[in-house]
Amino acid sequence: MQKFLELINSIEPADETWTQKARERLSSQIRPRGSLGELETIAARLAGIKRTLLVDLTRKIIFVMAGDHGVAAEGVSAYPQEVTPQMVYSFTQGWASINVLAKHAGAAVRVVDCGVAVNIPPEWKVIDCKVGHGTASITKGPAMSREDALKGVLCGANLVMNAYDQEGFQFFGTGDMGIGNTTPSVAIICALTGKSPAQLAGRGTGIDDEGLSRKIKAIETALNVNQPDPGDAVEVLAKVGGHEIAALAGAVLGAAAKKAPIVCDGLIATAGALLACRMAPNSSDYLFVSHQSVEPGHTAMCELIGTRPILNLNMRLGEGTGSALAMNIIDASAKVLVECKTFAEAGVTDTGH
Repeated sequence: MQKFLELINSIEPADETWTQKARERLSSQIRPRGSLGELETIAARLAGIKRTLLVDLTRKIIFVMAGDHGVAAEGVSAYPQEVTPQMVYSFTQGWASINVLAKHAGAAVRVVDCGVAVNIPPEWKVIDCKVGHGTASITKGPAMSREDALKGVLCGANLVMNAYDQEGFQFFGTGDMGIGNTTPSVAIICALTGKSPAQLAGRGTGIDDEGLSRKIKAIETALNVNQPDPGDAVEVLAKVGGHEIAALAGAVLGAAAKKAPIVCDGLIATAGALLACRMAPNSSDYLFVSHQSVEPGHTAMCELIGTRPILNLNMRLGEGTGSALAMNIIDASAKVLVECKTFAEAGVTDTGH
């Protein structure tokens, strides 16, 4: 608990002075004022995050957090639980969508075992942060202990902080893998908003109407059984969350502690990010949401965080694929801030429009 409190207390807000300096530079560059829209908004945020106008996001990395869920036994997913380690293996081999899109973005990919139900062979070269062999079913009691929830958060934070300190990574992304993990993610947002599972639950991996009914019932049962306190983000995580969701939350906290930008993927990664913002409100200054998931609960998450997703491509895959795509946009924004000349620098007449 002490290390967690130290982490939380180390997170400062972004620097508004640098944000304003960036706005001034952007408004004096050789184009009509504000004509690059959201790119300029992102660029100004980056300056406030990094405390400089010379923002460099060359070194990028995406952490894919993997974990299993006891609630999968309730038939809430279209896929069996053995798909989790199978996909973890695919990530390590470079076969999956996240590998392709991360390569395009120039980002490294690291796969993390936060709580896969089986033991991952060491030759797969997966980072071992296993807190447990999957969570307990949230329909019967807490997903994990509060101690294990904090252990998962610190694991995610340490991964990011070590990558920053020891390897020089400047820009972070998060993704997830875990059969059944849209169920605890929706349980989290229901717990925090008081909205019903019927309003916020989606089809995840593509479940049919019967599967959706089972999913809604499972979330309703989990909330009734566990009664998570919406004012205590760690309790919500422990009672209805997941091992990989804990690490996803920790990754956001770790990036914020290092004053580094981090972009999260869709529903599951945003659930972790939302919990991080509840644990340390200043961490939202460092967070970008990559895309608007088609999952209904994702909109409610973004509203609570107070941010707007960068892309809307009707995606619902996970893995960090949205993070990889948005990294291109965020990096482009940094390039505009740094490389585009002002009217004065270029000797171009400024009409003031």
